[in-house]
Amino acid sequence: MKICVYAIAKNEEQFVDRWMDSMREADWVCVLDTGSTDRTVEKLADRGAIVQQEIMKPWRFDEARNRSMDLIPQDTDVCVCTDLDEVFRPGWRTRLEEAWRDGTEQLRYTYIWNWDAKGQPGTTFLQEKIHAPGVFRWTHPVHEVLQRTDGRQAWDVRSDPGLVLEHHPDPTKSRAEYLPLLELSVQEDPTDDRNAHYLGREYMFRGRWDDAIRQLKRHLDMPRATWKPERCASMRFLSRCYLAKGNLRNGMVWALRAIAEAPELREPWVQAQEAAYAAEDWEGVVYYGRRATAITEKSGCYINEEKAWGAYPWDAMAYACYRIGDLRAAREYGEQALLEEPDNPRLLKNMRFYVGNKRGGYE
Repeated sequence: MKICVYAIAKNEEQFVDRWMDSMREADWVCVLDTGSTDRTVEKLADRGAIVQQEIMKPWRFDEARNRSMDLIPQDTDVCVCTDLDEVFRPGWRTRLEEAWRDGTEQLRYTYIWNWDAKGQPGTTFLQEKIHAPGVFRWTHPVHEVLQRTDGRQAWDVRSDPGLVLEHHPDPTKSRAEYLPLLELSVQEDPTDDRNAHYLGREYMFRGRWDDAIRQLKRHLDMPRATWKPERCASMRFLSRCYLAKGNLRNGMVWALRAIAEAPELREPWVQAQEAAYAAEDWEGVVYYGRRATAITEKSGCYINEEKAWGAYPWDAMAYACYRIGDLRAAREYGEQALLEEPDNPRLLKNMRFYVGNKRGGYE
């Protein structure tokens, strides 16, 4: 089996050695550099990668990835798309070879997108950027996905959750280009529900509450928007937008709709907890927090959110119990919050207050 890793890169010399160390289990490593002004190209070439530089104007992620696919050697059996800020855990090739079968065209694996306060995996889901050659091309200007060239809607997809790719990004890297590319993507394909959701989310990230509300509601009204975890996320984001605008009623309405859409997920229960907190409904904060923390396993999709799985649900319940007057429960929930973030000075101070069993001093 011949395996080729391919990627796009720009000004990522800081990641080259780590990435090449991880990808050396492949037979070939191919990189399309899209205009680096640092030593990315030289370092990749020195480490044995096949590198070609091409300036992409106007910039689109799908076109850049398709050009990088053109560098893949003809006798490749399996293509592996990664970015330079990602690394596989050692032994990934062996796992890939064991999971791949005759006729397999795509392989799902575990992708760790970020890390929590304790350095443990945060948002984690199954990714599927390992694929057969000559079968797929990339589509969409941003949040690009693989699409079959023959139009087929079903094919042989295998999974190995034990094959793990970790994301360790540069936190200073700008997301400025994402919004115009998402707007372009929605303009090019107004029927695509996935990027409609992403555009609403991006507006929310930027505090454009009214634009986000319009776009997220548009997503929910789309005939193809049937995937419940993503619908649930749009409803949570609507709740967040309304709370930011001071509309507490609609903030809670959309949180409850999110729960109804996907009650098996922890995230909508935490959103309802946030809405109750904003309304100073302390009994509600405890109720929704208990329902949230009773869910102990993350979903296998990208929808899970780090906040729901950290200290927040416990910390919110601790404060709510303090406001209710139940300091014993406040201590218990405060201890759980500290298990999630043991070095958080605010949580430590609050815990000392709970143990002291006296009023005042809560942050």
